[in-house]
Amino acid sequence: MTTLALGHYLRLFDHTGALVYAFQNFFIGTTVSHGGLTYNFVPFGFSGMATSREGELGTTSLVFPNTELTRGYIIEALRGGQLAADDGSRLAYVAEVDVNRLDVATNAVLGTLFTYVGQCTAGGWSDTQGEMQLGSVLDAATSDIPTRTLHRRLVGALPLTANVRLR
Repeated sequence: MTTLALGHYLRLFDHTGALVYAFQNFFIGTTVSHGGLTYNFVPFGFSGMATSREGELGTTSLVFPNTELTRGYIIEALRGGQLAADDGSRLAYVAEVDVNRLDVATNAVLGTLFTYVGQCTAGGWSDTQGEMQLGSVLDAATSDIPTRTLHRRLVGALPLTANVRLR
């Protein structure tokens, strides 16, 4: 009987491309090295990578246990760590997730099946879990690429009421 061990290696990058965090979810309580990086253990799940018949990607998400520490990771990744421009705007982190075949005896990566890259676009938490959704640069089926948040520095004064008429 053949045993196949699969694990996820997650890297979060800021707007400059600098690595902020590197996590793995297979070797419990262990720090492992791969590709010149050190990955700390964080329990998380990676799911939702699917495509519809129309070609658009479904929602991809990272799911963490709901703790104060993971809520901090989610908030930081969505808000961006440092100012991205002189106007005070911040850009969300970009996540790279490797799905790896692992050797449980040596804590080594035998091979990477694929790497998913997406920008952290939304998140939230319930009583038991925190979730961070990733948007793909390959999903060009919608008109709001890249996702932007409207604020006064970007578009000027925003209306204070939902009763807006266009002429």
